[in-house]
Amino acid sequence: MSYTEEVGEKLRRIRVERGLSLQEVERRSEGRWKAAVVGSYERGDRNISATRLLELAEFYEVSPAEVLPGEKVARTDGSSGGVVLDLQRLETLDDHWAPVRRYLESIQVQRGDFNRQMLSIRGEDLRALSVLHGASPDELLVKLREAGAILER
Repeated sequence: MSYTEEVGEKLRRIRVERGLSLQEVERRSEGRWKAAVVGSYERGDRNISATRLLELAEFYEVSPAEVLPGEKVARTDGSSGGVVLDLQRLETLDDHWAPVRRYLESIQVQRGDFNRQMLSIRGEDLRALSVLHGASPDELLVKLREAGAILER
């Protein structure tokens, strides 16, 4: 099964779990999510951009990591917990990091956590961030460390 088909299958499962038809998604989103477009994402006929994936996950009220294919991220940095990110440092990085910053803002909104200094993320969030940044979770951890955006415990 292709990556696009796996994402589509997960999108369909989440929609069905919420008891929504494609037409109800279009109606409840006030036309923002057209039934035909969501259906094409679900069938794997159409690629979904990272931005649209974030937006649709938010509409379904799930973490974007829940619609990404693959296994849960195994911790490779030797820690048993999540990763703590320096949000102030991330704000100073170039626009290549903008999707990562937007995703982290969505986590803050979901948690009601707006301290703007640091944020602890879980493995599933790291996996979603790695997709947005175009790197594996391990590569992203290295890049974040090199950028000085990880607060070591």
